Amino acid sequence: MSGTDTGTGPLAGIRVVEFAGIGPGPHAAMLLADHGAEVVRVERPAGGPPPDAVLRGRRLVRADLKDAGDREAVLQLLDAADVLIEGFRPGVMERLGLGPEEVMGRCPGLVYGRMTGWGQDGPEARTAGHDLAYIARTGALSLIGQSPDEAPVPPLNLVGDFGGGSMFLVMGVLAALLERERTGRGQVVDAAIVDGTAALSAMMWARRGSGGFSDVRGRNRLDGSAPFYAVYECADGRHMAVSAVERPFFDLVTEALGLPGWPEEERLDPERWPVQRAVLAAEFARMPQAHWIEVFDGTDACTAPVRSMAEAVADPQMAARGVLVEVDGVVQPRPAPRLSAHGVQEPRPVPHEAEPLDAVRAEWGA
Repeated sequence: MSGTDTGTGPLAGIRVVEFAGIGPGPHAAMLLADHGAEVVRVERPAGGPPPDAVLRGRRLVRADLKDAGDREAVLQLLDAADVLIEGFRPGVMERLGLGPEEVMGRCPGLVYGRMTGWGQDGPEARTAGHDLAYIARTGALSLIGQSPDEAPVPPLNLVGDFGGGSMFLVMGVLAALLERERTGRGQVVDAAIVDGTAALSAMMWARRGSGGFSDVRGRNRLDGSAPFYAVYECADGRHMAVSAVERPFFDLVTEALGLPGWPEEERLDPERWPVQRAVLAAEFARMPQAHWIEVFDGTDACTAPVRSMAEAVADPQMAARGVLVEVDGVVQPRPAPRLSAHGVQEPRPVPHEAEPLDAVRAEWGA
């Protein structure tokens, strides 16, 4: 991607310097680039991971941050930037001479985005971790699974890295940019996966406080243990997802299955859920998935086939919106959300070659 290949969108003109990392930091930078920000990713001289779709929309430069000359060149690049994104452990950027005090002393309008698991303080702040450990400490992982007799189920790294991590980093960066419009000052965004995951769990904490939510797996409406919010195996080994939480929707499910349903008091009683689930499971197991797709197609039964990633591309709803597109032979999600003033955005290419740092710096007028 050349220096003239800039993005369009609401963030066009915003310059972001991303210090290479993995997980939520690059994902946040991708989201900003998807909406038009010009993102320059700074990688070590030896290179980084193989390019993938999460690195799309960037420009790539290389720098040895322990080298005084390279570090000064990066600082000059930051002089012309709006946003910095880094995902190192607390103290690493400070030791490199690139911490908030040094950088924002030169660039008081800079938004300095910090992405960590544990946060910038606390007894675990400087220890290593990954997504699963972070969501485990927040209480969120303990809720994911159908039975208190089985271990919690890791939800990929969607809940921590991306849900509680990159999305909150992006929100913080955008909020800080908006406030800068009023004050002229930048600020540090301390985005921690433990903070974001806890915020994602706000509804559960609220209901727990009012007595409407249990700490025990298998007792809550949305943990897969309720008959109206569960996944059922079909005769061919495929699956159907039922999310008919409200009574009118669940009535459509039981009617389609030829079942009489249950009185509402029984339907909402966790003690009765295992029996009710077994009844629905037996019915779904009678026919293959294709049969149930036809039965529920176009209804409000809130029931859908479980697609593989390969199948999702051709799913009628996904295909109609073009949710997944192929770029350079790689299927990937289209930029989201969609803004009416900018239409449907296309993913920009993944950089495969680094550009000279000095050339990018000069282009930015730094």
